[in-house]
Amino acid sequence: MNYKNLVLFDLDHTLLPIDSDYQWARFLAKTGRAGTNPDEAIKINDDLMEQYNKGTLTADQSAAFMLRLLSINSTYNLALWHEEFMRSIVRPNITDMAVKLVQDHLESGAICAIVTATNNFVTEPIARAFGIKNLIATEAEYVMGHFTGKIIGIPSFKEGKVIRVNKWLSDIGYKIEDFHNSFFYSDSINDLPLMELVNNPIATNPSNKLRSIAIERKWEILDIFNNFEDFKS
Repeated sequence: MNYKNLVLFDLDHTLLPIDSDYQWARFLAKTGRAGTNPDEAIKINDDLMEQYNKGTLTADQSAAFMLRLLSINSTYNLALWHEEFMRSIVRPNITDMAVKLVQDHLESGAICAIVTATNNFVTEPIARAFGIKNLIATEAEYVMGHFTGKIIGIPSFKEGKVIRVNKWLSDIGYKIEDFHNSFFYSDSINDLPLMELVNNPIATNPSNKLRSIAIERKWEILDIFNNFEDFKS
């Protein structure tokens, strides 16, 4: 039996023209909240982004830095800072076109989810801003009121996205084969495993590597950002 459509969205450089993980770490470093020399933190962050763009970054490498930024700060302060981060960096980069893309699918009755490698602390408020209640993100361990700096379960990264999506669908009583149409919007070569799982992969603001594959495989290519860069404030 075929059910309604399934629509999955990557977040960074797909719905947002920036990388929320990268910008969150940079925001903390620039405001003296990264627990180390700001220049050193910025360099580590830049190096991780370079590895991600090359497709060589591992989830453990990312977590060692990104989740440490949560573990060294209080939950109270993190919440305050994230509100500032949303106001100053994220919301100015939520475009009308990205909002319309999401709203069109939601209003069609599709089951929608954001599937992102960025951790759930950073991305939960962003998912809410887009009106998407289902979020599959890398889960930051939280014990007795503090983040531990560790990952819970399988990171939502590369092949891990496929595992996490299938587990989420099973939990809500579906299999991906149940859907007449399944979509995944992504910009990144790192998301190739999940793009190959759905029957409508859409290369969205794609990297050069993904654009080449999309052209070769005749996948739809969607460019929704013009004159936007991952600004370094």
